[in-house]
Amino acid sequence: MSEYQIETKCVQSGWQPKKGEPRVLPIYQSTTFKYETSDQMGRLFDLEDSGYFYTRLQNPTNDAVAQKICELEGGVAAMLTSSGQAANYYAVFNICEAGDHMICSSAVYGGTFNLFSATVKKQGITCTFVDPDASAEEIAAAFRPNTKVLFAETVANPALVVLDIEKFAKVAHEHGVPLIVDNTFPTPINCRPFEWGADIVTHSTTKYMDGHATCVGGCIVDSGNFDWEKYADKYPGLTQPDPTYHGIVYTQKFGKGAYITKATAQIMRDLGSIQSPQNAFLLNVGLETLHLRVARHCENAAKVAEFLNSHEKVAWVNYAGLKENKYHALAEKYMPNGTCGVISFGLKGGREVSVGFMDKLKMIAIVTHVADARTCVLHPASHTHRQMTDEQLMEAGVAPDLIRLSVGIENAEDIIADLAQALDTI
Repeated sequence: MSEYQIETKCVQSGWQPKKGEPRVLPIYQSTTFKYETSDQMGRLFDLEDSGYFYTRLQNPTNDAVAQKICELEGGVAAMLTSSGQAANYYAVFNICEAGDHMICSSAVYGGTFNLFSATVKKQGITCTFVDPDASAEEIAAAFRPNTKVLFAETVANPALVVLDIEKFAKVAHEHGVPLIVDNTFPTPINCRPFEWGADIVTHSTTKYMDGHATCVGGCIVDSGNFDWEKYADKYPGLTQPDPTYHGIVYTQKFGKGAYITKATAQIMRDLGSIQSPQNAFLLNVGLETLHLRVARHCENAAKVAEFLNSHEKVAWVNYAGLKENKYHALAEKYMPNGTCGVISFGLKGGREVSVGFMDKLKMIAIVTHVADARTCVLHPASHTHRQMTDEQLMEAGVAPDLIRLSVGIENAEDIIADLAQALDTI
């Protein structure tokens, strides 16, 4: 459906029913799929035929939803995972192994920071964090001979740093590695990273894509643009025979589909973080209204940001939609229709005042979530990022008094009224 606009793709892409098939994407709630001969099944296990045999690897419901997200991003292939964390892990682990090195923007979600700073380190993969605002030369200085990937978020959670995608892509490609970006906050409605040089995109579909806080999930999308064969010695997992599949060379057999095929057939096979068909079905329902909801999130967030920015008890507001924001120009370049519905701010009086303010909110809920239909709030230093030291918090752009406000799609005046009454109590 490449000829259609993105709004139409939200509704129509992925599931294309044939004569007599269900108009709405069905849930293939089955672990296994029947074949008539042993040879048919054997050819599937050898990757000689395409088809379904076990849902841990592939499922028709999941594949339809992955295809929809793939078309929204403008990629060539995609796969669903059980969470955004799994998507980020698989995206990197698909091309990194023990002894390799990666580089990551320091302004990323706390769980992602911990994944790359601690967990993959236990597997022999080291990570260097760089300031996303650093110059191209400073980022380049972090590269080593064994560096395999550069990773960042298009809009950082919760620091709300807007990534200079072209700068990061240029540095990555000059060093012969792909740029992987997590595009969860803007979604492809507001930002299409492939158009600016990114090679692979990940999502926590749990957020805006689902949009209703009903199901956890993730997705990886490959642009098909990175030339793995050009750097064959650097990426042997893709360019040399895989002994676990009778010596298949993914780049030779699957071309532009090599990266996702390997991630599915090898990484998902062995680690198993598959999204359930039920969750994929719910995700698809959310995707059908993504283009409508994202616009409302951004419209409401702009109004709330203006209110907070003018309030006497608010010390600072970070939202790229504000003209005085340091990332406003980058947001205008990469996301002219808006960044997302998330705002960060702090109150005069510091951390304790910020925490006390949150307890006075009535409609706005304190939850460990972000980017769904309901307005919610969180104090990252006390919650999502509490495992990080003060030094790591500052490096990630998370001030001790930072409040992360995820503006929902309710009436903006009601959201502002709740914030106002809570501010009146401090």
